[in-house]
Amino acid sequence: MKKADPNHAIEIAERVWWVGHYLPGDAFQCHVYLIEHGDQSILFDPGSMLTYEHTLKKIAEVTSLDNIRWFVCHHQDPDITSAMPRFDALVTRKDAAVISHWRGQTLIKHYGFKMPFWLVEEHDWKLDLGGRMLRFLFTPYAHFPGAFVTFDERTGCLFSSDIFGGFTDGFSLVAESMDYFEQLRPFHEHYIPSRDVLLHSLTRIEKLDLKMICPQHGSIIPEPLIHPIIDRLKTLDCGLYLLAKEDTDIHRLSRLNQMLTDITKTMTGYREFQDVARALLEVARRFVPAHLIEFFSRTQGHDDLVLHLGPESRYKGVLIAPPLMVATTLGKDAKSWGKRHKWNFTLIGPDDAGRRHHALLVPLFSPDKGTVEAMVLIHLERRIAINSEVVEMIQQMNIPLQVAVERESIYRTLDLERQQFYERSIRDALTGLFTRFYMQDMVERLFAIHDRDKGSGIGVALLDIDHFKAINDTYGHNQGDVVLKKVSDVLIHTSRQGDLPVRLGGEEFAVFVVGRSAGEIGAFAERLREAVEELEFDDPMQGRKVTASLGVAERRQKESLVDFLGRADAALYKAKQSGRNQVCCQAVPRSRK
Repeated sequence: MKKADPNHAIEIAERVWWVGHYLPGDAFQCHVYLIEHGDQSILFDPGSMLTYEHTLKKIAEVTSLDNIRWFVCHHQDPDITSAMPRFDALVTRKDAAVISHWRGQTLIKHYGFKMPFWLVEEHDWKLDLGGRMLRFLFTPYAHFPGAFVTFDERTGCLFSSDIFGGFTDGFSLVAESMDYFEQLRPFHEHYIPSRDVLLHSLTRIEKLDLKMICPQHGSIIPEPLIHPIIDRLKTLDCGLYLLAKEDTDIHRLSRLNQMLTDITKTMTGYREFQDVARALLEVARRFVPAHLIEFFSRTQGHDDLVLHLGPESRYKGVLIAPPLMVATTLGKDAKSWGKRHKWNFTLIGPDDAGRRHHALLVPLFSPDKGTVEAMVLIHLERRIAINSEVVEMIQQMNIPLQVAVERESIYRTLDLERQQFYERSIRDALTGLFTRFYMQDMVERLFAIHDRDKGSGIGVALLDIDHFKAINDTYGHNQGDVVLKKVSDVLIHTSRQGDLPVRLGGEEFAVFVVGRSAGEIGAFAERLREAVEELEFDDPMQGRKVTASLGVAERRQKESLVDFLGRADAALYKAKQSGRNQVCCQAVPRSRK
């Protein structure tokens, strides 16, 4: 069939013929089909006055017009029925009839021909041609209330009326690959009123033993493509003109419709915001040369910071000081925005905020407050002209963007609050050291590792500030807090990454270290002691020296935390009893000043 001459009748299946005509430059090609079955031959969708003479000539190449008894009109549109008065004038047999549905009859009869109607619903939706059975399937609203299709049981050919139709560039009688779906897409999106209507028809059709689909428009679909195309058609959102305002460009509306479908899938199918952002960027690239997308959102409790969601952090969200452009946009109300901007977005140049590229700035207004609570920057590879398609794209993306950013902002704010709460729960508010509560949890994990691996040794240095009560009594508790903070800073800056500095309570501290021998722990504790002794204070403690006593121990495998700290505490007690300001290891003095 691929090399067949469209100037002649083409046999597409056993005694099934294409007898239509190609109209150059018309993407809305209309096909006429003929089943040659002796004097019970049947013509499907006879065509229009533009194709009538050519169809009549091709019929004559196959059979006599007198052999055609049945004229199927799947619906009433003039592209497939306006030639009926001409056929009616030529047909002389008395039993000839027009096959249709009553809903089609009410309109087709206005062509004024005399041939009677044979209504499918009055004949149990089937017709026996004498050894060849045709079945009719009701496909209401695809594309009109009385729509139906015809199935030839002998060949498995489905004469599908408007379903499976498409817009074609040039003559292409047979679809060669799934690329044909892109010609089907805009046809169905604008011609079928809804997905439910299309699904109803497709669900009935796919139960047939289909070998070929012969639509009124587009290309014939061979068996290998039938079910893949049905599966793809099931995903379409139809009723395309519901998107239209003044714009009725089918292909442009089809792109917008596909964009909305993909955005909906993105919003419902992805949980990770980075996946949402990447998918939205891909959608935007269909309309503009976008190369990057980033988001900014106001957050509660951080008036001087904004949440930034960008590729640098893999869209995980970080709090940053807002760039000037962001700071001047967030919080603006819709009325003031509308006074300065023509659309619900604006094109900003490469000089704004130090950007090297143009970008589309899209403010996201809170429905409740009416102010800009978040904004999107779509970075462009080059400057673009703002046309109706770009305006419609941003308008259709606005609400999904708002929902996505608001949802992620809530998630990230909760994460930040959880992190802050966690930090407050594990950090001592005064000193910034870890709390005893956190120590117990973390040390148990370290102990489990040490119990399995002797090389992962654990040591501890307990530190107690000497004569701290006298400092409080002499200088007051506020000055006592200053001492605690300064000693804590010593612990933090002397410890390695991976060590665990802890405030046990009052003036008592501990540093847990991993992988050091007892001798190294002692040397570490000595550095702590020296650093504390070298601390200097302002008035009223200027010139006053503060010292500390330390006890160290190295853990034995399987030793409990109580026993481990007990041995270190015994060493600390020994250091204090021996004159303070020294380090002892398990009651053995290491040094004294």
